[in-house]
Amino acid sequence: MKKISLFLIVVLVLTSCSGTTSPESNEETQDEEDITEGGKYAWDQVYKAVYKEEIQTANYLKATTNEDFALAANLVDTLVDYDKYGIIQPALAESWSVSEDMLTWTFHIRKGVKWVDYEGKEVAETTAGDFVSAAKYLLTPANESSNANIFYGAIKNAEEYFYGEITDFSQVGVKALDDYTLEYTLKRPIPYFESMLTDVCFLPTYGPFIEEMGDKFGITNSALLYNGAYILSDFEPQIQRVLTKNPAYWDADNIYVTELNYKYNKEATALAEEMFKNGEISDFVIPLANLDEWMNTPELKDQVRPDKLGTDTYFYAFNFEPKFDVKYEPENWKLAVNNGNFRKSIMFAFNRVDAMATENPYNPEYRIINSVTPPEFTYRNGVDFTETGKLAELKNSDFFNEEYANKYKEKAVEELSEAGAKFPVKVLMPYNSNSTLWANEAQVLKQQIESVLGTDYVEIILAPHDPKDFLDCTRRIGNYSLMKCNWSPDYTDPQTYTDPFKRGSDYSFPEYTTDVTSDGKNIYTAYEETVNEAKGEYMNLTRRYKLFADAEAMLIDNAFVIPYGVSGGNGYIASYVSPFELPFAPFGISGDKWKGQKLLAKPMNTEEFNGAYEEWKVARGEALKEASKK
Repeated sequence: MKKISLFLIVVLVLTSCSGTTSPESNEETQDEEDITEGGKYAWDQVYKAVYKEEIQTANYLKATTNEDFALAANLVDTLVDYDKYGIIQPALAESWSVSEDMLTWTFHIRKGVKWVDYEGKEVAETTAGDFVSAAKYLLTPANESSNANIFYGAIKNAEEYFYGEITDFSQVGVKALDDYTLEYTLKRPIPYFESMLTDVCFLPTYGPFIEEMGDKFGITNSALLYNGAYILSDFEPQIQRVLTKNPAYWDADNIYVTELNYKYNKEATALAEEMFKNGEISDFVIPLANLDEWMNTPELKDQVRPDKLGTDTYFYAFNFEPKFDVKYEPENWKLAVNNGNFRKSIMFAFNRVDAMATENPYNPEYRIINSVTPPEFTYRNGVDFTETGKLAELKNSDFFNEEYANKYKEKAVEELSEAGAKFPVKVLMPYNSNSTLWANEAQVLKQQIESVLGTDYVEIILAPHDPKDFLDCTRRIGNYSLMKCNWSPDYTDPQTYTDPFKRGSDYSFPEYTTDVTSDGKNIYTAYEETVNEAKGEYMNLTRRYKLFADAEAMLIDNAFVIPYGVSGGNGYIASYVSPFELPFAPFGISGDKWKGQKLLAKPMNTEEFNGAYEEWKVARGEALKEASKK
């Protein structure tokens, strides 16, 4: 189940004016310990935000939006967590083990973790039974959990219980062996199961309380219990929500921000810039239209930094099963797209830097990647996945090469002419008409490819589509030739980035290709066999990763996809928040936690961001090497 993001509308992070207050003015409020670390951090650790779109639900077992997930992350703890380098750490589970067949996982629950109410009053202790109670709620269809599929996709007999094929819940593979011992039994070996535990569907809930609340669970702050870092102390929809530090939290010493204060304002987007300039707020997403002003004004430029890269990836996919109008010549497209030289001619004619500059004019290379799986997503033996196997050979490639593009064009013209193809080949390329950035990018791409290859060879036909049912009208039915697509991970394993290309997917229908390898084997068949071999390798993870890397490289080498970029968060922002102190979690809700974070005394600028990023990457590399020894 993909997260439905409302963040595109904008959640603006704020901090109080006191965030820039000098230490001298706050001496009377401080203990002997200097929390500023020599002035790096603010004295007042109160985070403030303004928003214009409300969360959908505080019921974390039914969460659907990024905002819902971010709220849940700070109210209820997970079994395991990620640290700031992306290494899994104990949380509610102090330790765990897995059976030799990789099917039975046993977790030893931390003792003394309290459930508290919205006023901070202790209600009960968190036990293994709370995970069983949450699972039963999740697997009851009447509760309409949007995340049940993730749970029942992994746990033995969970799907059968959900669909009523079995009625005895004791047959489901989740059991409390005692108050502090939790056991999950999987339906199949899942080497990435630990990462799945950071999804909301594996959060606990206090059984007697959720039974008492019924369908009112999560409607108000009083209809929730909390065992995480914060309590939802005030919750008034379309007015405010306030999260205060939970004094009973088991790891309270690592929670520095004492309050998360969100205020509703339907004019938040329009007001934010002036609020920031007036010193009222500390985090402001800079619209692209205003970026030049900020970059060309010294005092403003010193407060601007890029946002940290995400894990959603973007790639251009060729469609091997065209279902578009006859005027766009689908049969001719079939001939062209099944010719490897034709696909490669387009790949090498695509200047990705120029295209990305429409969205990131000051540093377009920052977001460009040479793989479908993003760098820093996952690793094995301290080595990044994108530096594994044949994928490593593409790490430093620049696919844009006019000489190569025209050499492949010459071969394609010869081969396709013999096959009866017509020129120019019509290339239908849709985009969402609601996105100005996408429209600009599409125009650049059209000009690039037609300029390099000639309009006598290809005709790029731009097709703006209304945002309503956009994907249903384009990608999902095959109404395109070439299209920008994106994917976000469902778990921390390279297998997740193979899902768009699996047989029966509605991305590019690669299983319909007739193109073959040099030894005469269907390219997709060769790819699929490698992927299936990788999926079956759950004991030797080094070999598993290499096979997945080789399979992904096969798609790119044969130009089934053109890698493009990785999500850039919110582009450019002015912020008192360092992105390198938060948990680094490529999947799940850990990355939304405020654990370990402190508000800065002044906004981080681009130079500071770049320096901190390089330091983080070096430190992460060392941490990964150490983790691989354990």
